[in-house]
Amino acid sequence: RINLIYGTISDYCTEQSCPVMSGGPKYEYRWQDEHKYRKPTALSAPQYMNLLMDWIEVQINNEDIFPTNVGTPFPKNFLPVVKKILSRLFRVFVHVYIHHFDRITQMGSEAHVNTCYKHFYYFVKEFNLIDTKELEPLVSVWVGSGT
Repeated sequence: RINLIYGTISDYCTEQSCPVMSGGPKYEYRWQDEHKYRKPTALSAPQYMNLLMDWIEVQINNEDIFPTNVGTPFPKNFLPVVKKILSRLFRVFVHVYIHHFDRITQMGSEAHVNTCYKHFYYFVKEFNLIDTKELEPLVSVWVGSGT
């Protein structure tokens, strides 16, 4: 669902409009992986999003991390991998809310995006899957909305 939400604004999230993956002036997200970007690297939002979605797909299709056979135990690193996936997905919400919510509103999709975000937020909070510090960029957005 998060990928679909991003897809609705992706025509407006370009190298020119979003040269840095960020959530406003206080939060910049850098990409790091085990292959090409071994050090945290500043990328445009579209580059970051493409790498993120590809990376997540590799993770969730990896049988060593997400076993599909009944009786196969989850690995010891399962929870850290899930937390990293969810933390990075949260950054998509941050970017969309801070930089593209006007477009979401123009399309009349704010109720859908808000509902998706609330489900995501309550899930990660209930199971302590994202560090509270990571959630800070949207605190003011939600406090101001009365949510």
